[in-house]
Amino acid sequence: MIQRKQTLFLFLVAAGMVVVAFLPIWFQVNPGQTLQLKLTAWQLATTDIQSGEIQETTNTMYIGILALASAALAIFSLLQFKNRGKQMMLNMINSLLMGVNLGLIVFVSYQANQDFNPNVTGAYVIGFYALVFALIMNLIANRFIRKDELLVRSVDRIR
Repeated sequence: MIQRKQTLFLFLVAAGMVVVAFLPIWFQVNPGQTLQLKLTAWQLATTDIQSGEIQETTNTMYIGILALASAALAIFSLLQFKNRGKQMMLNMINSLLMGVNLGLIVFVSYQANQDFNPNVTGAYVIGFYALVFALIMNLIANRFIRKDELLVRSVDRIR
């Protein structure tokens, strides 16, 4: 049923992944405090702090595409409330997508940090933490779906 607890958690997964797609994920500033490196789901941009002018950009579109695909999969899973087995499978696939996305973000930020300022680590911001939040919400949603499935099976056994 659409009014179950897992509906709220799956909606939060979708919202978290949309946040990942549209808010900054990682920042880094060079030692001279003149350049800033910012990772979003769509690009890795080097910006001059004084003028705000973008010096260089690298395309990271694959992070944004994975984030939006994960949000769409969460919404699709939310609508599959009549088939709990399919819903659990979709959530497991979504966990895999989010894990790959998390790995890509860490890899890209690590590589950018090594080229830009290897002495200091950058700062993960709201987009990164939204991804971690979405992963946790997906796990909780799967737990409630599994709990419902076990309840339905136990009732069927009694009949």
